[in-house]
Amino acid sequence: MAWRRPTYRMVDGERIDGVWCHIWRRTDFSGEYYVDDLVLYADGSVSCDAKDLPGLKRQLDTGRLALTSPDTPVRLDERSKWESRWGEPRTPESFLLEVADLVEELNGRPTAARRCWDAAERFAREPSEANRELLRAAYLAVPQHLRIFVLGDMDRQDRPLRILLTDVGSHVDGDGPLVTAEMHEAQLEYFRRGEAAVAEAERQRAALHADDPVTAGRATVTSHQAVYPRGWPTEPDLFVLRNDFPSPIAYDGETYPSVLHGYWALSAADPADRAAIREAPSGWDAQELGGGVVRRDGWTGLRLAVMAGLLRAKFTQHPELAAVLLGTEDARISYTGYSDSPFWLDERDDRGRNWVGRLLELVRSELTLAQETQEGEKVHITE
Repeated sequence: MAWRRPTYRMVDGERIDGVWCHIWRRTDFSGEYYVDDLVLYADGSVSCDAKDLPGLKRQLDTGRLALTSPDTPVRLDERSKWESRWGEPRTPESFLLEVADLVEELNGRPTAARRCWDAAERFAREPSEANRELLRAAYLAVPQHLRIFVLGDMDRQDRPLRILLTDVGSHVDGDGPLVTAEMHEAQLEYFRRGEAAVAEAERQRAALHADDPVTAGRATVTSHQAVYPRGWPTEPDLFVLRNDFPSPIAYDGETYPSVLHGYWALSAADPADRAAIREAPSGWDAQELGGGVVRRDGWTGLRLAVMAGLLRAKFTQHPELAAVLLGTEDARISYTGYSDSPFWLDERDDRGRNWVGRLLELVRSELTLAQETQEGEKVHITE
């Protein structure tokens, strides 16, 4: 029974993240079981008529829900507990602990596994009996069927913890090795090395990611495609980011009425087609006309550079449009629509590359640099 993600539901416009797994559900009429989806959300709500965690417990207690098919034979592990590579069996009680732990995880709070790790590292730093008891409590709080995975160590599994929690002179798990003081110290060193490795990885990550923003950026700005039957609005707004917005652009020795005019004209192999596209009455017409002509050689490899050049020309030659773009600050720009190819658009599936949005962010960064350079030069002249 593996938990799968992502899933979510919307409540009053807020996204509530969740996870789901398969579970056996008993029918009301025949009493037979069938496989159903059990969905758990960050707010603690549960599907399958359980509604919440107490409801889930009642469904498990009454047999309305089951973790396995009633026909599944019980697996007997006759090997010693110490030598076994299997975890403890999942029980309704341990499953409910797992569900409660998943709610903590979905809400970004420490899980039982994280608290166990913290307790182990604290005990390794200060190996007192009080800290060992805290570690014991943290270990036992991990759902029993997940304890072998708590350290994320495929070779040792949870054995370092089981050794530390066994008194010197006793056998681990009753049938394992006899614990010595040296064995305890070796496991303490295991956790010390792990803590040092994590600290070093965090130091390296901080150095490698030193240019990451220290605060959350602005929410994504979405540029929607729209139609204005009565003409474009007079007051500049986000619609000026659209490639069909009429703004004369001088580029490569020609002037184009919009970015779309320039892009599709420059894609054409025949100079006559280029001229016709350049003179098209609207960006839509330019795109429709340009899409039907013979493309120039190597256009696929050139198109990103041409689009970047046209966008750069548009916003450097029209300060009022640049002000709108700069007003998006550090927001991700999602460029959507229905008439461009997925290469340029931000679409939900993996076809969307959002290259117009990405290039707009690039041009915005260049405008910001130019603005700061210009202001710096003014300060220098004043001084």
